[in-house]
Amino acid sequence: MTDRDPRDEPVEPVVRDKRRIDPLTGALREPAASPAPQPRPAEQPSDEAPTGELAAVQQQLAERTADLQRLQADFANYRKRVERDRLATQEMALANVLANLLPVLDDIGRARDHGELEGGFKSVAEALESTVGKLGLTAYGEPGDPFDPVIHEALTHTYSADVAEPSAVAIYQPGYRLGERVLRPARVAVAEPEPGSGAGEPADAGGSSSDEPAGDAGQPVTGGE
Repeated sequence: MTDRDPRDEPVEPVVRDKRRIDPLTGALREPAASPAPQPRPAEQPSDEAPTGELAAVQQQLAERTADLQRLQADFANYRKRVERDRLATQEMALANVLANLLPVLDDIGRARDHGELEGGFKSVAEALESTVGKLGLTAYGEPGDPFDPVIHEALTHTYSADVAEPSAVAIYQPGYRLGERVLRPARVAVAEPEPGSGAGEPADAGGSSSDEPAGDAGQPVTGGE
């Protein structure tokens, strides 16, 4: 008896029926469910040091951030400079307008000293003085004030035993300020302590050494004239 080779045995063919309708029952066959795809494993974050490309991006980000900060600082400085220039221009324009009104205020002062400020003229004058006061214009200069050549203009100069330092003993014309700016110095008569009185050495008051008006300022007018 000889051994049979398994390869010589007939192989039954495998037939797969792919028809969607069952020939025996006529029913619709459900398609075989295909296996669901398996999710790919998530990549684990690397704890290694940044690569060269990431380091370059981080450097560019730092440079752009520094540029933005410098630009922001420049813009803030520009806004401050523009605001400062705007205020300076506004103050200069206001000073020019008020300086042109000073002769009108002088006329009002003279009319008040002579008792001529009455009726409707008085109301208008007071309204004008109130308006320029709200704009920041202030008058200064009182008899007895220490003489200051920065804010005073000496029209006459004399010596007196009644003063201990150079002082404005008479105000011929009041001075005016706008804030810290002197629009017009006060025109005054200056008296110094008498020589040898021990109250100090004579100082240069900016005027002549006599009782006459200094220079071509004209005769002093009392009562703000």
